[in-house]
Amino acid sequence: MPMRAALSLLREHGIQATPQRIAVVRHVLRTHEHPSADEVWANVRRSCPTVSRATVYNTLNLLVEKGLLRSQVLREGTLVFDPYVAPHHHFVDEETGRIYDIPWGAVTVTGHRSLKGFDVREHEVVMRGRKRTK
Repeated sequence: MPMRAALSLLREHGIQATPQRIAVVRHVLRTHEHPSADEVWANVRRSCPTVSRATVYNTLNLLVEKGLLRSQVLREGTLVFDPYVAPHHHFVDEETGRIYDIPWGAVTVTGHRSLKGFDVREHEVVMRGRKRTK
């Protein structure tokens, strides 16, 4: 993500732009991965060595609050950040730990509207297994 785009995005959402926040946004919103906060911190430190772990965590949480990221526990005991905020499902490769986005229409969930005593506001399917190579 170009610097200008990151700066503009932060301003559009009422977030004060600092070099550290810009670096976090540039990394996390251009990735197709589902990084943990520590993974974001390690990557951002390459281009912005002064960024602290606390700044990365706070920035990621602010981006979630503003609707620019989603946070989910998709890997065992690890909170990951997803830059794709439109409805979709996930597949977790248990061998590699890689998380794949699955298009919303690829999986059909039925019966959730008829659950008695539950008001379902959203749902998502998380599948686990092994990605085939061929």
